[in-house]
Amino acid sequence: MSAVVPSNRAIVHRRVEAVDSLDYFPTPPWATRALFHHVLGQKRFLGMTVEEPACGEGHMAYALEEFFGSVRSSDIHTHGYGEVRDFLNTSAWDGIERPDWIVTNPPFGRQTLPFMQMAIARARRGVAMFVRTTQIEGRGRWRDVFRPHPPALLAQFVERVPLHSGRWEPEGGTLTAYCWIVWRIRARAPETRLVWIPPCRDELTFQRDIERFGKGPEAFR
Repeated sequence: MSAVVPSNRAIVHRRVEAVDSLDYFPTPPWATRALFHHVLGQKRFLGMTVEEPACGEGHMAYALEEFFGSVRSSDIHTHGYGEVRDFLNTSAWDGIERPDWIVTNPPFGRQTLPFMQMAIARARRGVAMFVRTTQIEGRGRWRDVFRPHPPALLAQFVERVPLHSGRWEPEGGTLTAYCWIVWRIRARAPETRLVWIPPCRDELTFQRDIERFGKGPEAFR
């Protein structure tokens, strides 16, 4: 008998997208807040600039505004938010000042590694990428990114972070594990430190998030 997958669950690990897909899976705002509330600190970035180069409709950039002094948002496709710019096209950044930090949920598949490389080359202070935990493995990523540029931190979510195609579902579920990978640009990390992000979905999901991006119960603040 075939297993029945609940309709509100995101797809597990391997995702097959159409050739013309925008690969748009918004990051819940609470997952971005978790990085700062439980890993990096909430106030140390207030005077810094941050770039979100895969912004979609602004789910992550919206949360980053709570921590950084200035947020620049862009995406290769137009979603009605931010500038339209191909992050991997170096000429698209001519004359644009490098940010202190780059924080993003990079495209899945073959563009993940180039996104990591470009972000590390472009950011002045640090890079944080929200990825499936399976992205910490792979010969290509180890050879081209993790060995020459060891991350300072790997922050693993204890609870699952649901991502859904084209939308955020505040009550959604998933079987896929996600983490944040953090690089410090100015100093090579002697070793990568593993930390855990405690359960915080309820704590860091606010009613204003749902009013702006999603639909959900009034139980959220």
